Amino acid sequence: MNSSVLSLIDSYRDEFTSVLSRWIQTPSIKGTPEEGAPFGRDVRTMLDLALATAEEMGFATRNIDGYAGDATLGDDSLEKIAVLGHLDVVPIGDGWTFPPFGAEIVGNRMYGRGTIDDKGPSLAAMFAMKAIKESGIPLRRAIRLILGCDEESDWDDMAYYCTHATMPDLGFSPDASFPLINTEKGMLHIFAHAPLSADGLQVLEMMTGERMNVIPGESTALLQGGASLAEKVLAYAEKTGLPYTAECTDKGVLVKALGIPGHSAYPEGRRNAIGMMLLLFRELGVTGPLKTLADVYGMESDGTSLGIACKDDLSGALTCNMGILHIVKGEVHTTFDCRVPVTADLESLKKTALARLPGFIIDECGTKAPHHVPQESELVTALLHAYEEVTGLPGKAESTGGGTYAKVLKQGVAFGAAFPDEEDLCHQANEFVNLDNMILAAKVYAEALLRLCAKD
Repeated sequence: MNSSVLSLIDSYRDEFTSVLSRWIQTPSIKGTPEEGAPFGRDVRTMLDLALATAEEMGFATRNIDGYAGDATLGDDSLEKIAVLGHLDVVPIGDGWTFPPFGAEIVGNRMYGRGTIDDKGPSLAAMFAMKAIKESGIPLRRAIRLILGCDEESDWDDMAYYCTHATMPDLGFSPDASFPLINTEKGMLHIFAHAPLSADGLQVLEMMTGERMNVIPGESTALLQGGASLAEKVLAYAEKTGLPYTAECTDKGVLVKALGIPGHSAYPEGRRNAIGMMLLLFRELGVTGPLKTLADVYGMESDGTSLGIACKDDLSGALTCNMGILHIVKGEVHTTFDCRVPVTADLESLKKTALARLPGFIIDECGTKAPHHVPQESELVTALLHAYEEVTGLPGKAESTGGGTYAKVLKQGVAFGAAFPDEEDLCHQANEFVNLDNMILAAKVYAEALLRLCAKD
């Protein structure tokens, strides 16, 4: 290990905390496109702030038309190692105790949307680069930190970057967990709508979910009916032991379902509030597309009733999440976010899933191929050795259902920044980052980048 580089990172703690606080206080949720701000004004403001931070550290920076930005350490003519982070965040959601963009610090934790996903880790990588720069270590490869602005949505930022700049072949994304993820599942995304049935239970209003990759923790629906319907809701709650409430209003019965939110790729221990509502609707006599959704999804997270459940030894089981269910002008609009094992046939699963949705109009159905980097590669070997040396913890390559920018690279892996056994509140209320662990992550990144880039 390079002790001078690690000491420099220790000295940055107060500066890191101050900068991250400013980053978190910038609410970079995707918004209405504007000239020069393809993902909305707030995201552009965040990009400008991040690039200004990099410029203050002495890096050469570029703004790629508001889609993304980059900061480079080293000779631009050299081969480059990429570090791919993102500055956009998912919507706030429900259940916060701390101000979502307050960057409030309690003990060694900073709370706020984006602290761990992915502003804290991206900034840790930037400070690792700062330490390498200030140490004056000569490099055989340059380091390019690429900061995207649309990771939580459609990845239009990376598509634009790849056509307007040169993407390195090799690198990592600090947007998952340690030790290292070299295998990412494929993805199947379905957007569909259908007209509501005029028969059976009438759902008058429902607008649950903002992003398909978030497990919704709360759902509210207005149902046509009165006191007797409310009693049936409460009876179902008692029968199932699930948390529903029902309130009679002058417009109908207002029903709420309380789930457990989370990231769609990690459904274990979570409870989808949309699924709760669908099962309740079926119990109350709904027909048509809402009953179809209850039948093929319900509260499952493995795709069994959709006909697509599968698993493999390399990447585990398929996961399926319904992140959005909106009732709009007599139609139901919904999404499915499926994370698919590496060896599965994406096109076959797509065909099977669509066949289980009769009566639905498919607005969009897309797939993303899985991603795998061999464990014996230079990249994986160097990163795992760096992790083990800095932390003293055992390193191993793992798989995930999450999707990171690592897939953009010919050889890319996800590398941190969450440590094993850390509580994971990514995409959830009270998201936080452990500031001590971010300094440790910056040390791991510095050691890893030196192994890949320093001259012998």
